[in-house]
Amino acid sequence: MHRIYFLTIFFGVLCSLCSAAENRPNILFFFADDWGRYASIYADSKNPSVNDVIKTPNFDRIGREGVVFQNAFVHVSSCTPSRASLTTGRYFWNCGSQAFLHAGASDWSSHENPFPKMTKFPDLLRESGYYARKSQKTIEFTQSAPGSGEKTVPNVKYQRYGQYVSGATNEADRGNRVAEVLEHPRMEMRRVLRGRDSGQPFFFIYGTINVHRPYSADSGSKLWNIDPDLMRNRLPKFLPDVEDVRRDFADYLGEVQAADAMLGTMLAELEVAGELDKTLVILSGDNGIPGVPRGKTNCYDLAVRAPLILRWPAGIPAGRRVEDFVSLIDIGPTLLELTGLTVPSEMNGRSFLRQLRSDDSGWIDPNRDWVVIGRERHVDGARHGNMPYPMRAIRTPEHLYIHNFKPDRWPVGDPDNIERFADWGDIERHTNGPYRDIDESLTKAWLINNRVSAEAASIIDLTLNRRPLEELYAVSSDPDQLRNLAADPTNASTKQVLSKRLSAILERSHDPRLEDAFDKLPYVSTEIIKKKSKKK
Repeated sequence: MHRIYFLTIFFGVLCSLCSAAENRPNILFFFADDWGRYASIYADSKNPSVNDVIKTPNFDRIGREGVVFQNAFVHVSSCTPSRASLTTGRYFWNCGSQAFLHAGASDWSSHENPFPKMTKFPDLLRESGYYARKSQKTIEFTQSAPGSGEKTVPNVKYQRYGQYVSGATNEADRGNRVAEVLEHPRMEMRRVLRGRDSGQPFFFIYGTINVHRPYSADSGSKLWNIDPDLMRNRLPKFLPDVEDVRRDFADYLGEVQAADAMLGTMLAELEVAGELDKTLVILSGDNGIPGVPRGKTNCYDLAVRAPLILRWPAGIPAGRRVEDFVSLIDIGPTLLELTGLTVPSEMNGRSFLRQLRSDDSGWIDPNRDWVVIGRERHVDGARHGNMPYPMRAIRTPEHLYIHNFKPDRWPVGDPDNIERFADWGDIERHTNGPYRDIDESLTKAWLINNRVSAEAASIIDLTLNRRPLEELYAVSSDPDQLRNLAADPTNASTKQVLSKRLSAILERSHDPRLEDAFDKLPYVSTEIIKKKSKKK
């Protein structure tokens, strides 16, 4: 009797697993470099923003026919650590050499680097039978061997939309260049569809880089008819609402629209193949807008709020907006649970499959009301001695609490050679100029070149100058995080609660920053620093 019962249970579980395996979706992960929370589907009539100006029909379609996460965040707003935490589901500070953007001032020769041995969720998908491939700037994992059908697809060179199309000599040339740009994602999607075995699900992550700087000047208006004046009164309040900054945002939004067009070619390819409704489409980006104070590399909302939009008709009820807080480190655990795989215990991310499967909008799980954020070193040499700028933060619906471990350091890089800034070319400015953790941009140039003006000086003091040990913002009433309440006695209890909550997470995860390990070998090598200094 017990044997019959055991066999019944065994075959029931086996059939359940087989059914899950047979119904596993294809996965297209469209992951754009430096794409912040910008899409027309994020426009809010109650809160004017640049999302009122942008037009992203393909992103919007995925949202209308799927689910839009209103409160998605990157774990760290810097390319390499953001991608490392995504593929491993781990806090970036535990990702060894990948905790920094570049390892050029690090030396792991005498230390064991944990990152290569870490479990990456795409590897688990591949080992379970997925055809796992990637294209352009994405995440680390071992790809499946290319299938024979891939050879039937012509190779097409990737071109950055704004820079390439802006070089056109006439309208005919421009049309041809646009077609060339859009042909790359189309052919890469076709390559995956033809490369897999018959009936085999695929995992494909495509990482367009055109949203990353540099941009072709005024490409937003010239190529996409985005009028910079439409940005008036729609920029974050800590940025100057001046012509150069509006032009800068217009160029950025143009590249976002280009990314949208690139996605459109991939969706069309899936539709032609009859695979679109069998595919889980995921849209997101690795960090916020570059080249702007409080943008990329920071822990403020402009840097860390991320787009996250998903569509899969068979598994995701359509037309919903979810308020639950999610982090990009949650994507791996979610995909593993969705495909019937075990989530490794070492992953810090939390699956949001419940939120995907729900029929409801709004808050699905009221306890899912926080994310943890941080940063260490972005650009090598931004600070003397290649020192990081360590930040850890916790974001809730009501507050953003930030702990700046080294308030004596310059948060976006030392203000080196600031007097000579206006006389240098772009490359020299980026290598030797001030505030090197901010990419070269019209916005950065305007602030530095107008720094003696009252408007620029107040913004520089708020965004570029040294910061206090603690910052606390009431984001519900102060969405631009303009008023630091950390020293306000009436907010002392709130600060204490959030500080303790954050500290517990850092201690539980053995964050090396608690022992200042990120200021020493293997993360920072004094010998490498000396050699670089001698070369200069």
